[in-house]
Amino acid sequence: MGDLMSEAVQSCVHCGFCLSACPTYKVKRQEMDTPRGRIILMKDVLEESLSLEKALPHIDGCLGCLACETSCPSGVEYKHLLAPFRERAEKERAPDLFRTLRRKLLLHTLPHPGRFRLGARLGRLFKPFIGILPKTLRPMLKLLPDKVPTKDTLPPVCPAIGERRARVALLTGCAQQVLAPGINRATINVLNRNGVEVVIPQDQECCGALAWHVGEAKAARANARNNLRAFPADVDAIITNAAGCGSGLHEYTLMLKGEAEEEQAQAFVKRVQDITVFLDQLGIEPPPPPSRSIKLAYQDACHLLHAQRVSDPPRCILKKIPNIEIVEMEDAEICCGSAGTYNIDQPETADELGQRKIQNILNTGAELVASGNIGCLTQLRTQLNKRAGPRILHTIEILDLAYQEKL
Repeated sequence: MGDLMSEAVQSCVHCGFCLSACPTYKVKRQEMDTPRGRIILMKDVLEESLSLEKALPHIDGCLGCLACETSCPSGVEYKHLLAPFRERAEKERAPDLFRTLRRKLLLHTLPHPGRFRLGARLGRLFKPFIGILPKTLRPMLKLLPDKVPTKDTLPPVCPAIGERRARVALLTGCAQQVLAPGINRATINVLNRNGVEVVIPQDQECCGALAWHVGEAKAARANARNNLRAFPADVDAIITNAAGCGSGLHEYTLMLKGEAEEEQAQAFVKRVQDITVFLDQLGIEPPPPPSRSIKLAYQDACHLLHAQRVSDPPRCILKKIPNIEIVEMEDAEICCGSAGTYNIDQPETADELGQRKIQNILNTGAELVASGNIGCLTQLRTQLNKRAGPRILHTIEILDLAYQEKL
């Protein structure tokens, strides 16, 4: 891991191309709140010429959206520096009681759907009193929906309709199972309709992204090792329908570098595909046309666009729906402020980015918004905050509704 960190530091030529792509720089306008600045800070800490305490406010302020990687002409792999640095920082940072309690609460609830569902239902009871609760708890309650959906138990195998064209395994996610179980159901519906058998590995766990991105590498590696065992080898692809989860699975090669499972992780990652990439390559049955024209704005999830370099497939899939007009929004590539638990850990910056994103969406005049990540969907719906605005749905939910002629 040290070699990868060193390579990331040395490959940065300090050109500054990343500044215009960095969401936190757009908000704070400070050099140390840019990828270039953070690389310098991390380098100085690693070389022991700067204390960790002085660097941490700027490192903690990083979304980890990886827009800097997309814009970097030198190919700096910023993630190879950020995640290992955060692992080290968690071991060495000064104790902070409220931060520790919040972090433990998140790590012991969000990756466990049963616990999270119970916590979300209890949390709703406290939402009316959000103004008098400790400040550290307010962002978590703010993001909870007004109603927690009913649990949807998925069968181990969902057979293809008609001739089977492929067989895949589906990662069902953690928060998504609680906040929006309809996304998994829509994914299965669309895959089955297009001749794909879907296997739901019953022993799968959280992808590990949550723990990995906050420096809890031991927990992340445990998740990764379990999923390497849980997902069958006899499938054509491992399907993800949440950008953050897909990115998390792709990082197994980094998480397990130098470990006994490194080669297994490399083979696993090669089979991981976002649902839109898989469907675009497979080819889908065109849905029936909606009864009217619909203007749709597509929101690029950072961990789909930047981390997985997926841009065209979601748009191509949506264009298969007749009478859909896709309109592009300003700063579509800029993070909405969700970024895993960022909108809980850094709520002020997250709110600023969220409001900018909502305004850019409203400026398009779209009546429907598509995105490929549960975190983005939750952030956008929260930031819209009951204002009159477009419906915000997952890309695959829109396709499923089109097949059902319910758009």
